Amino acid sequence: MSVRVARVARVTTTRAAEEAAGHARYTYRLRLSSAARVALLAEWSRCRWVWNECVARSKRAHADRERIGPAALDRMLTDARRVTPWLREGGSVPQQQVIRDFGHARAKAIKDIRDRLPMHRRAGMPRWKKRNGSAPTLNYTRRGFRLKDGRLHLAGGIVVTVVWSRALRADPSSVRVYRDTLGHWYASFVVSAHVEPLPPTGRALGVDWGVRETATTTDEAYDLPHPEHGRKTAVRLARYQRMMARRRPPKGKAGSRGYQHARRQAAKVHAKVARQRQDTARKWAKRVVADHDAIAVEDFRPRFLARTTMARKAVDAAIGATKRALVEMGRKHGRAVHLIDPAHTTTDCAMCGARAKHALPLSERTYACTACGASSPRDKNSARVMLIRAGLNPAGVEGRRPGCPPDSQAA
Repeated sequence: MSVRVARVARVTTTRAAEEAAGHARYTYRLRLSSAARVALLAEWSRCRWVWNECVARSKRAHADRERIGPAALDRMLTDARRVTPWLREGGSVPQQQVIRDFGHARAKAIKDIRDRLPMHRRAGMPRWKKRNGSAPTLNYTRRGFRLKDGRLHLAGGIVVTVVWSRALRADPSSVRVYRDTLGHWYASFVVSAHVEPLPPTGRALGVDWGVRETATTTDEAYDLPHPEHGRKTAVRLARYQRMMARRRPPKGKAGSRGYQHARRQAAKVHAKVARQRQDTARKWAKRVVADHDAIAVEDFRPRFLARTTMARKAVDAAIGATKRALVEMGRKHGRAVHLIDPAHTTTDCAMCGARAKHALPLSERTYACTACGASSPRDKNSARVMLIRAGLNPAGVEGRRPGCPPDSQAA
């Protein structure tokens, strides 16, 4: 039987990364006056017009077999601003950023086509943005905004109040002003992120993802029980969804005031659950990173669970968001995070390295090795396998090279 060498992807910081760790986003709530809200919506109308013109120009170039790039679209915008007073009233910075976003979206779609990706994985070509079907999003570079007296001054004379829930770590290089589905406005600043090193602890931790418990570790003190935020709000969400179903308007007609109220209430429930999951993941990741120098994490992709009977529970566990929070927290504080290939982690023995011939059913929660007779909880055994494959516990498998499954198999 061929031996598959485990893939160990290591996310660690180098000496060059000790000074800067890329970029980070700091998002704040905005308080808008009626004049600022009208000005932002007018600015978005101009940017939406520029996007739709880019779509039309791209379609026409494709029909005429012409090549078109950002430079040609920039010239188109310059000519349009020269002859259109309404367009010239808005700032040029957000309109130019619309062209950049259009170029990135179109380049990604073309790349997916050339790579022959399956249709369900391809990024579609840029489409028209309708007035009532797209949320306002405005991007400003450094020359398009400034911070003065705690307020955000945007190009075009738009001034908004920022709710400073925390201080910015550095001067922002750009800002994105957008409105979410609940009608709340936010400003997302991009700043350079710096590593904040923590004192060494000399400890390592293995993490295995599950459904009963979101994270099972080699140390029981760091296990993350399933918070079940979605299950706790399921009754309220079902109530609002029934209200929407009763008041759903015919196709092509606007919803009634009662339908819009139920839709907003359902959106509020979804947003609250998402914030709760994110908060739980970040707090747990902060605690794990603060107490360990190296962490071996199962590189688990839970998307396939959406097609199983565990879909609702797996989504509520938020495994992907928790893993992402752990990796980001490790990068922020200069900890080594190892992403381990999940293949055969439930069938390998953490004591002797033997591999079972058959996969364990989900109902069987205890791993019993037929080669050495060791017995342990299934998830705990998998977490120890993560440590061994990452080379953080070379004594875990006697006489075996860490990271390489053994040749011998369990009987």
